[in-house]
Amino acid sequence: MCSSDLSMGSSEAPAKFSCHTLDKATKAKVTLENYYSNLISQHRERKERLRRLEESLQEPTLPETVKVEKRTQHATKETEFLRLKRSRLGVDDFESLKVIGKGAFGEVRLVQKVDTGHVYAMKILRKADMVEKEQLAHVRAERDILVEADHQWVVKMFYSFQDPANLYLIMEFLPGGDMMTLLMKKDTLSEEATQFYIAETAVAIESIHKLGFIHRDIKPDNLLLDARGHVKLSDFGLCTGLKKSHRTDFYRDLSQVKPSDFSSNAMDSKRKLESWKKNRRALAYSTVGTPDYIAPEVFLQTGYDKSCDWWSLGVIMFEMLIGWPPFCSETPQETYKKVMNWKESLEFPPEVPISEAATATILRFCRDLDSRVKSLEDIKAIPFFKSVDWSHIRERPAAIQVDVKSIDEIGRAHV
Repeated sequence: MCSSDLSMGSSEAPAKFSCHTLDKATKAKVTLENYYSNLISQHRERKERLRRLEESLQEPTLPETVKVEKRTQHATKETEFLRLKRSRLGVDDFESLKVIGKGAFGEVRLVQKVDTGHVYAMKILRKADMVEKEQLAHVRAERDILVEADHQWVVKMFYSFQDPANLYLIMEFLPGGDMMTLLMKKDTLSEEATQFYIAETAVAIESIHKLGFIHRDIKPDNLLLDARGHVKLSDFGLCTGLKKSHRTDFYRDLSQVKPSDFSSNAMDSKRKLESWKKNRRALAYSTVGTPDYIAPEVFLQTGYDKSCDWWSLGVIMFEMLIGWPPFCSETPQETYKKVMNWKESLEFPPEVPISEAATATILRFCRDLDSRVKSLEDIKAIPFFKSVDWSHIRERPAAIQVDVKSIDEIGRAHV
């Protein structure tokens, strides 16, 4: 029996409601509660974004005109965000053109919006694989950062939605692919090209630090290249949560460490490069990730600050010039061990010569927390970057031009 009595007063017989009616009433109640709960949540999130913006504008040296411009930009972004939320987009509004990236938790597709013809990158994340609550929080954090951040240096997100199976992020499409793919193609970069990419990435990192965010997952996979070959940051908080890449216990089990093929003698350099390239994409797709780019203090759980992003930048600079990152090993456990023991394991192979200025620069990034570079101003003062036109870096030609003639040539995107 599936009905319910509802008394309408002492003189009337109680009304009977079927299970179907009660079910619909319950669903309507939940829907209304969720709707208003979401409205309150969105309002809080907007207030928090505005508070962070105002906090970032407190610098006494910041001209009033800049403050007005930043507030106007913020208001425009919020309006765009709300307009897109109201449009209730779904998967059917996009035509899939090509899968441009696969990962442990989903894929990235090149898609075209059916009504406008505009092309986007659609990041699809399977909910079933996102078993921990904090992972959804990371997606929400990424969305907030992408709404707030300076899109010149950050991959723009246009919309996010979900269905019972997946979460969808509709992102700006960047035809240049990612830095990981570029490094796999080139083996190493010239010091001039390295200077360009490290300088641009430094400006990008500083732009999110000014908003009060720490990326914590700066690595070549998360440095994307736009149509002109300039850098944009992606994957804020997403890889941190989904890949457990900052969970020390995934790397601490040193019983899994095998004798390393990566000895530091000169004969092994070619094999080291070949092995790194062979394993690199598997590491990108792994659910555990790799600790290669993560600062040692992040593992210690004793607290870290935004300078952990500068450590990661130093590791990337080493990889650009040498061909592999300084702590690469056969297993994540051995890499973790080398990162934690970096004072002994950070070595520059003599058979891959780089300038003293480049070596000194890497060591300004990869060193103890207290003596590491702390800001973009510190980086600008380093001699290796003396020829950089910091004010116009994004207007200048990129170190390597992107030349995409057709969809088939599009670089992979990272999930």
